[in-house]
Amino acid sequence: MKIRKSIIAASALAISMAGLSSCNIYKKYETPDNTPMMSDYKQALEQQVDSSAFGNLRWQEVFTDPVLASLIEQALANNTNLRNAKLNVDIAHAQLKGAKLSYLPSVALAPSGQGSKFFTNPSQSMSWSYNIPLSVSWEIDVFAKLLNSKRGAQASYEMTQAYEQATRSQIIAGVANCYYAIAMLQAQLEVSRSTAALWQESVQTMKDLKEAGRLNEVAVVQSEAQYYGILSSITDIEVSLHEMNNTMSLLLNVMPQHWSIPASAALNVPAIARESIPMRELASRPDVAAAERNLAVAYYSTNSARAAFYPGLNITANGGFTNLLGSMIMNPGKFFINLAGSLTVPLFSRGQNIARLEAAKAQQQQAMNNFEYTLLSASAEVSDALTLFEKSVEKRAALDIQASKLSNAVDYTQELLKLGTYGTTYLDVLTAQQGLLQAQISSITAQNAQNRALINLYQALGGGR
Repeated sequence: MKIRKSIIAASALAISMAGLSSCNIYKKYETPDNTPMMSDYKQALEQQVDSSAFGNLRWQEVFTDPVLASLIEQALANNTNLRNAKLNVDIAHAQLKGAKLSYLPSVALAPSGQGSKFFTNPSQSMSWSYNIPLSVSWEIDVFAKLLNSKRGAQASYEMTQAYEQATRSQIIAGVANCYYAIAMLQAQLEVSRSTAALWQESVQTMKDLKEAGRLNEVAVVQSEAQYYGILSSITDIEVSLHEMNNTMSLLLNVMPQHWSIPASAALNVPAIARESIPMRELASRPDVAAAERNLAVAYYSTNSARAAFYPGLNITANGGFTNLLGSMIMNPGKFFINLAGSLTVPLFSRGQNIARLEAAKAQQQQAMNNFEYTLLSASAEVSDALTLFEKSVEKRAALDIQASKLSNAVDYTQELLKLGTYGTTYLDVLTAQQGLLQAQISSITAQNAQNRALINLYQALGGGR
């Protein structure tokens, strides 16, 4: 009797000491603030979200073109990547539901029956026995094994939601970039075809001037070479336009087709002028949120690995109806019930628990490193997007002025050549026309670069809600 009391007392003391030393396994994940950057990030999360910030605007407020808005809605409804991202959320939600239900007891019903007869006694009838047991098992979560599993599943669910938002943001930006790229190529095609028509007229003018004895054959041949050079560039634009239409079809998950997008399509540029991006806007990025949720998952995995060192307590109950009592069969049957409790204390598991904890700690540090890098990368990406946007606005303004000046230069040189004054030659005309075409193409490209920079800035700030 004394030995039994001593065992019970020792077990109770072991459980009490383990409970005192396991406070950390009950602790919820908290955003780290061990570095200045992490401290700024944690403080930013506590600030109120600025709904007027560019990255927090709804995509319908940024992309107001009705044709583009229709294409984005179609992509969000049909895109395969977004569908898979939503299915990942459903999978994580199902796993979370399972983790929550693990607190409930498990119940099993396993009826069985058998008959027996000894052939040494032919007059003996078949002897039947039956058993209808109901078993219930319940794990008491004393050391937060189930708690950390549930919290880890919750963090994983939130991580998949962040990835879904990141995918959604990529699709919206992808459709918008493709839309304005098609508009750019169509505008370049129109300019090139118009220039080719004008150049054809110039070739005829050169021929007329040759007949008049004012130009030689070299001028005619060079003007014709320039004309065919423009025709060859038109084929390149047409190929690029075809490929971009196919890209749009893939984004919308439909068969390849031509998309009617006006060449004049332009993105309204909001006034964005600031030297830096607040940390609160970086914290709104879905990839940053996903990286932190991944850190939380690793944190709870480490807690689960620690909890494996502590005892497990299970309560089981068996009951039912049977006519089998030991080796005897009795009719009618009787009800029975058994209650039991088991305490499993891991003493030596061939180093598996130690190895699991060390691996979990290393994986948690990896998740922390990835989180910090994601935040740094987000800051650099936003900075690059903001600078590119500002410089693309300046570049487009300069190219527009250049194109206007070169258009005047073409008109002047053509008139001077016809009049034969001021020493103007056919080479001056060719140079002016070639410069104008390049300036027009560059201006259209700069407009698209400006649109793309604005779209990328919106995506870099986590836009696409």
